[in-house]
Amino acid sequence: MILLIASFFQFVTIQFQQTTLLEWVAVIAGFLCIYLAAKESIWNWPISIISVVAYGILFFREAMYGDMTLQIYFLFTAFYGWYFWINKKVEQHRPIARLTIKHWLMVIISITLLSVLLGWFMDHYTNSTVPYADGFCTSISFAAQLLLTRKILENWLLWVFANICYVPLFIYKNLNLSALLYLVLIVIAFNGYLIWRKTYREQIN
Repeated sequence: MILLIASFFQFVTIQFQQTTLLEWVAVIAGFLCIYLAAKESIWNWPISIISVVAYGILFFREAMYGDMTLQIYFLFTAFYGWYFWINKKVEQHRPIARLTIKHWLMVIISITLLSVLLGWFMDHYTNSTVPYADGFCTSISFAAQLLLTRKILENWLLWVFANICYVPLFIYKNLNLSALLYLVLIVIAFNGYLIWRKTYREQIN
């Protein structure tokens, strides 16, 4: 057992040593922005910009073009979310909203269609080795980020699912530090959901 534990820590150490500075920056900033978003801190947006830029470059290097494109979208939504949250803070009027069943159906259909389109495009026109997996994760994240900018409670449920999907994808691409981060983010995203749900219930009472 001791030998097994020692081997595990040795493996983790080697993986950390092989992690580039760029991935470290992306991971640390990514962790901070999700943590701050769960706390409803407006500072999650400027910090997310750092993570977005770092991950954009990293995904380009790894030929994960769906996720690279997603970072461009994240960049725009970071500025939009920053602006929207500032205005919501001033208004102080039910800052958190929920999806209706109709909106849930729209989200699911949109994710499905976008996943197929992105997967097909990358499979036929890029050198991506994970076109459909990349497209699927990108589509879920796209929807989750849009809901986050609008302060929709269910954005956290989509982030939980997206993070679960990203872990094996990152491991396959040897982005082990990012895989470890996303394991932690699963917990943080679910905690964010619980925090926001509590706040939402307080708002409507």
